Amino acid sequence: MEAEALNSVLAGEVAEAVHEERLWSDNGWTAQVIKNEDDDGWAVSMTRHGDAEPSLVGPWTMGRDKKNPKPLDVSAFNTLVKTASEVLRRAEQHRHALLHKNVTVSIGGESITVELDIVPDEYEPYAVLSAKDIFGEELASVRVRPDFKLNTASAWAWIESGYRAPR
Repeated sequence: MEAEALNSVLAGEVAEAVHEERLWSDNGWTAQVIKNEDDDGWAVSMTRHGDAEPSLVGPWTMGRDKKNPKPLDVSAFNTLVKTASEVLRRAEQHRHALLHKNVTVSIGGESITVELDIVPDEYEPYAVLSAKDIFGEELASVRVRPDFKLNTASAWAWIESGYRAPR
């Protein structure tokens, strides 16, 4: 039954929950206990339904016989879901930080926030440089190279140039 259930889960055909010793699928997640190929131990992988790769793979506890893995249960599954969700959240925060930067400069007593939003298009990546006043109103926006270095000096120079597109 376990192999059939796993194939259904991987094919995205899970309509009901699966609660087996080495396979637990519920609430949009699947935990699978697998043999660790590097040693005699066991590992568990957590995959969000619809994702091609696991979000989390980690060691799994041995059972009392010190040969077989400890069976999955609702408590362990919920902990794994929480941990895998946190891994995904942190990865998304990191990606956002890489693609969205901002600095605030003060010119003539006015604070202006300059933002750089990188669009990682597979064929033609680019970035958008924009300036906003303290109320969030856009003052200017230009398309720039995705490797544009945003810092206080480059933001200040862009504003001083009258918001002309940097070279």
